[in-house]
Amino acid sequence: MKKFLLFLASFFVGLGIFVFILKTVGWQNITAAFLVFDVWKGIIILGLTLLIMVTGSWRWKKILEERGVDVSNKEIFGAYLCGFALMFLVPIFVWGGELFRAYFLKEKKGVVWSKSIASVVIDRILEWTLSLIVIFTGGIFFFSSLGSLPLKLTIVFGAAFLFFLGGISFFYFKCIKKESLVGFFIKNDKNQLHEIEAEVFDFFKFNKKKTWEAIGIAVLWAALMYLRVVLLIFFLGKKIGAASALIILGFIYLAKMIPIPTSLGSHEALQSFAFGSLGLGISTATAFTMIIRGVELLAALIGFTILFRYSLILLKKIFFNKVEKIEEENGLAE
Repeated sequence: MKKFLLFLASFFVGLGIFVFILKTVGWQNITAAFLVFDVWKGIIILGLTLLIMVTGSWRWKKILEERGVDVSNKEIFGAYLCGFALMFLVPIFVWGGELFRAYFLKEKKGVVWSKSIASVVIDRILEWTLSLIVIFTGGIFFFSSLGSLPLKLTIVFGAAFLFFLGGISFFYFKCIKKESLVGFFIKNDKNQLHEIEAEVFDFFKFNKKKTWEAIGIAVLWAALMYLRVVLLIFFLGKKIGAASALIILGFIYLAKMIPIPTSLGSHEALQSFAFGSLGLGISTATAFTMIIRGVELLAALIGFTILFRYSLILLKKIFFNKVEKIEEENGLAE
């Protein structure tokens, strides 16, 4: 119940910010920004977004292969989209998407919990690492040439950045020193978390071919995200430099660190300031964020369709297992 209330609270906070920005910018200005954007351009951005999803699932598949787990491309992509849908639409349920992916591996492929959980943890660590690098690099360009964010934005998004940076830095510090991260918090050698941690640390030894292949795919994923920023701004009739595109991509990652469904409001707040500072226009920023949200929402809806089908299969399995158990208990089984 608390999670649901937090979900509603975060959604309405984001909605309030979103409505405020729309009123500030004005629908006429936003409509004008959309006029240069046609259907074919939308199809290209949607296709590129799906390619980003495919690359993300490929990264996860490579991690699983390094852990000795083989899953088909179709199954891994479906599970990845389901996880993305949960993360995109209900981010307040922390690790909800990752837990579903791990559960999928356990139920569908019989993968032990330590390997399935470790694979999604590794995947998230790689994604967060690259995101933080982009945010940090883009931040350097931004503050060196454009100044600073408004105080309220600095506090909210700065706190989120420092939280993730602290977590990732602490992980790599412990990993390099070969010290247990779980043991720092839990004094129990038999805890299953130690098995998961061992799987994660083993992946990050950096002396394996598939580890570097997964890292390379993660870099490709970030490059495709960067390309989508450049193309979309070009499609909206604006010119942008390499450093400016990196700043905007960093703000995309930063907005995703705030647990608001679909980054509603938070993305608009950041990009309105960034686009305004870069001379691209606040109305263009609003159009930019709405298009990004639109194509990602379509991907999330595909993921939820797959999730619904998986849920029906799981319920059917649970039902028949329950029936068989009742029959056995009552001596009705053949």
